[in-house]
Amino acid sequence: QVQLVESGGGLVQAGGSLRLSCAASGSIFGTNTMDWYWYRQAPGKQRELVATITGGGSTNYRDSVKGRFTISRDNAKNTVYLQMNSLKPEDTAVYYCNAHQISDGRDYWGKGTLVTVSS
Repeated sequence: QVQLVESGGGLVQAGGSLRLSCAASGSIFGTNTMDWYWYRQAPGKQRELVATITGGGSTNYRDSVKGRFTISRDNAKNTVYLQMNSLKPEDTAVYYCNAHQISDGRDYWGKGTLVTVSS
């Protein structure tokens, strides 16, 4: 089993920055053994995929955050990050970390961290 804990959310003004962290513990053998995803869910809306970093290190972003958000990982710390710059009110949501274990296909989720961007 793998446990994921997100942190770093909070209240920020539009144009500001936050860095979210997703710390993994348990039966993890390096962040490169998993594909990692950041999702978000705004009030009244469906959960949407924000950013991806694969076990091989490839990254991908939804169009609305390209150029503003950066996903990265620290294998030594078993932690994945989401650096969010130039935040907009429409980025307000609960952000969730998801890890997909490549070896056996298991999925793990954190409980989320709230990001609120004021205008």
